[in-house]
Amino acid sequence: MKKFILLVVFLPGLLFAQKQKKLNTKYDVDDLDKIPAAPDYSQMDYWIAHPDKEDAADLVPGKGELAEYQETADVDVFFIYPTIYTKKQQPENPWFADVNDEKLNKKIAESTIKNQATVFNASAKIYSPLYRQAHYDIYHKDQDLVLKMKALEQAYKDVKEAFVYYLENYNSGRPIIIASHSQGTNHAETLLKEFFEGKDLMEQLVAAYLVGMPLRNYTFEEIPICENEDQIGCWLSWNTYRQGYYPVNHSFWYYEGVSVNPLSWKRDSTYVSWGANLGGVLKNYRKIRPGLSDAQNKDGMLWINKPKVFGSIFFSWKSYHVADYNLFYMNIRENVEKRVENFLNN
Repeated sequence: MKKFILLVVFLPGLLFAQKQKKLNTKYDVDDLDKIPAAPDYSQMDYWIAHPDKEDAADLVPGKGELAEYQETADVDVFFIYPTIYTKKQQPENPWFADVNDEKLNKKIAESTIKNQATVFNASAKIYSPLYRQAHYDIYHKDQDLVLKMKALEQAYKDVKEAFVYYLENYNSGRPIIIASHSQGTNHAETLLKEFFEGKDLMEQLVAAYLVGMPLRNYTFEEIPICENEDQIGCWLSWNTYRQGYYPVNHSFWYYEGVSVNPLSWKRDSTYVSWGANLGGVLKNYRKIRPGLSDAQNKDGMLWINKPKVFGSIFFSWKSYHVADYNLFYMNIRENVEKRVENFLNN
């Protein structure tokens, strides 16, 4: 009985990742000029994932069911990770992560690269640059839009520089997948507009997985939204919440929002049951769990019921933001293969 109680108490923390709390920061827009040293993308140390080195993107979950095939892949994925600089702000660089912070880089590798970027390693070589990401609290600092926009603009400069270096030194005309989560999706949106939309590079775009950030149906003028499971040259997005829940300011953030259901790869509101879920992955990474979640598009969001894991009756989560990839891991992995195959065949 004692073991059961301990498991119930700690189970939510053993899942995908811990939820973050809003900080009471003392820093403001005047501190944006405190920026750590820039990364040098000619140095392998500034790529948290790269096909030419051993890293967390080489991992696969489960007990031997899966394998990674980056060495022979004909496609690249440029993955932009979410906000991991979420804890105490460093006085010398309160709003931007230090790419030389070994502790933070270890956390990036063991969280987002391991749980998100690896869904692509059956079909693509994974390139993910370290960048001076903006601190988590830019999204909560009294709705200070000036602070938010300036911080994101600064962080994007690194993403852009890394992408240019990737194009000039690694791509060699290969097909490209753009993939991201949360803050990474803010940067991926800008990257697609600057380098792909209306440009020759569109011919190389397999698809863009822009997950974990509200995007509207008019986000791009020329890049279409993915309407089915093997469409190419398109983009898709979803944001996962508990069924029946509407987040604060829903009418603003999700007005005309795009949600592509990762269990059906369609935008309609048809409910898709647990049986269609090929397998999700929890934080411990030791087991692939078929039927982990159901899914239904609803008012610009993706609604799910409580995941089917032991102790889920005690879940009180309203947002499954941190699990946007984990919940549908195997479906995403399979879908990437389908889009890549279609691209290569055409």
